[in-house]
Amino acid sequence: MSGRSTAPEKRPNFFRQLRTLYTYTHKAFRWLPWLLVGIFVLSIGAGVAVGFLIPPVVWWSIALWTVTGVMLGILLSLITMTRLSTKAMYRQIDGMPGAAGHVLSTSLGRNWTASDMPVGVNPKTQEAVYRVIGRGGVVIVGEGARGRLTRLVNEERSKVTRVASGVPITVLYLGHGEDEVPIDKLASTIKALPKKIDRATQAAVIKRVDSVSQSLASLPIPKGIDPTRVRAPRPR
Repeated sequence: MSGRSTAPEKRPNFFRQLRTLYTYTHKAFRWLPWLLVGIFVLSIGAGVAVGFLIPPVVWWSIALWTVTGVMLGILLSLITMTRLSTKAMYRQIDGMPGAAGHVLSTSLGRNWTASDMPVGVNPKTQEAVYRVIGRGGVVIVGEGARGRLTRLVNEERSKVTRVASGVPITVLYLGHGEDEVPIDKLASTIKALPKKIDRATQAAVIKRVDSVSQSLASLPIPKGIDPTRVRAPRPR
């Protein structure tokens, strides 16, 4: 028998996760403590005010509304930290190789099929192309210098057109220039696309495109791109 332990790995408890979330967000937004204090003060104040405004004005009613204000303050603080931590994450990975894959694989929900792996890549210059399939059709996302993405995008568009003729194809380029999509707007831009195909067609397109991709599996596409670990590209 192996001497390895079979005990499941313990997950961090809620308070440890909360501390990690606060620490991460605080590094990006130094004014976070003042914001959270303000949220608590306003929430508790609102609870006390409601307790005095709604009859009967008795101590237990004021106490109940005060507790409600505290709970509201906790809820609003968690929501605020979650949104700010997401914003901080986008700031951190903006411009890094693999950032698009990270967002596409974690932020689109179940209505879209995507992977954190690129379907086309230039190993020398780090330009990459990602593919997303959903009710809005096929979305091709280009990451890197737009001029050097032309060949990769055209190859992917041709491949999809061959196996899914008639399915709308949308091309998006990451960046901050004209007609480009910032990394923090990528998921919302894709979700906002109008529905063009039904679920049966979506499933058929996924199957056809995957079959073509498997036949090209020998291409030198790097695996395991992690936008939180890779180095930012050097300025050219």
